[in-house]
Amino acid sequence: MYRPDHATHTASTAHLDDRVQFLVVADENSLAELEAELALLPLCARGRVFVEVEHDEQVVPLATPLRMTVTWLVRSHRSGRPGTGERCAAGEAGARAVRAWSDEMLCDGPGETRAILTGGFALVSEVRDHLLDGVGMSLDAVSAPAFS
Repeated sequence: MYRPDHATHTASTAHLDDRVQFLVVADENSLAELEAELALLPLCARGRVFVEVEHDEQVVPLATPLRMTVTWLVRSHRSGRPGTGERCAAGEAGARAVRAWSDEMLCDGPGETRAILTGGFALVSEVRDHLLDGVGMSLDAVSAPAFS
């Protein structure tokens, strides 16, 4: 049933869709850290979680806020660089997924997006560089481990 008063109300009502969105990235080496980071997010958090693992057996249930979408990236099912016939290297699937997601979801700039990066050097460094240099996120919006 169409209700014009509802349409008017919806158009003039401030919505909470301008909250911070989260991008969380992990791999099989950081599943415990990933679970801890997800537990710290607000219940109303929204955004994406990308988890790169080597095999199907490493996919486990994750407790996330309801508005978070989890994507498991299983390297054994993915190819490496196009046209090479190589297998997907560690960090490659996660970095590709983040580049595709950020190109679509952050096309107007990073806005209020926070990134939480965990995992191995290849994944974290590639994603961090893309978010800072390619997308223009500020250093304080990206939480990543320091590698020595």
